[in-house]
Amino acid sequence: MTTTPTRTPTRFVEVTLIVFGLYALAIGLFMLFAPGAFFDTLGNFGVRNDHYIFDNATFEIPQGLLLLAAVRRPSWRVPALAFATVHWALHSVSHIVDPHHGAGDWIGWLEAGGLVFTTAILAMALRASIIDAKARQA
Repeated sequence: MTTTPTRTPTRFVEVTLIVFGLYALAIGLFMLFAPGAFFDTLGNFGVRNDHYIFDNATFEIPQGLLLLAAVRRPSWRVPALAFATVHWALHSVSHIVDPHHGAGDWIGWLEAGGLVFTTAILAMALRASIIDAKARQA
């Protein structure tokens, strides 16, 4: 019996969608249900504002659901990953411009570095998804 091996780029894209989808969903739920704990641990920039934390949750939760849905819907992968890559890139810029975390600037720079790194992962998954989409059309 011959089986078709899973293509590594496709697996990388699927894992990226799952990891980032679960992360965005989890962080959004964290913001929604525990804004104080979110602010104290991750979002300690400036003065706490629960309204803005909730606003961000209403963005992160649907983004997470979109990324997770794209695992099952290959035609959604390019747009979902493009959206997430732009989001993470802009979020990276935000942290580079203002790294002044309440726990210290080194935490802010660590977060900025993590965001830049994860943006690169999303960009690689987006590229692989574009290549895969073109191959499916051929």
